[in-house]
Amino acid sequence: MKKIKIYLETSAISNLEQLDLPEQMSDMRVLWELLKHEKYDVVVSSITHKELESTKDTEKRDLLFDYLDSIDYEFIERNSEIEAIADDIISKGILTKNSYSDCLHIACALITNCDCIVSYNFRHLVNIRTIKGVQAISMLQGYVNLNIVPAKALITEGDEQ
Repeated sequence: MKKIKIYLETSAISNLEQLDLPEQMSDMRVLWELLKHEKYDVVVSSITHKELESTKDTEKRDLLFDYLDSIDYEFIERNSEIEAIADDIISKGILTKNSYSDCLHIACALITNCDCIVSYNFRHLVNIRTIKGVQAISMLQGYVNLNIVPAKALITEGDEQ
């Protein structure tokens, strides 16, 4: 059976060290153990790296990059194809220009044929309006049907520590 391919959006990685959200942090840490054992194929983008680099708390930033160093993942650089898809997401009214980096994350996941984006950005990404809009673009442009989910959706019974 083919492994599920996931795209890690910045908020998911940040939740590995989100002490004020213990349930989300716990779920991400359980998922991370699965990633270390290569249960899923993983994609991370230059957009995610750039956003993590802008973390003001240097200790947290270093910890998050240490987490990334502990897993295998495909790295994708921002390019003109990604930007064109992000612009299309905005032109179709799925998200606004204020959420351009979120559009870039979606585009990265689409062009790398990910099955889902792992995110805790409920305002812009993990909501029914965005998910339906992204699935419409996926279908119209011939991409994999892309879901946007929190980590808990990828933790199956028996995976919890």
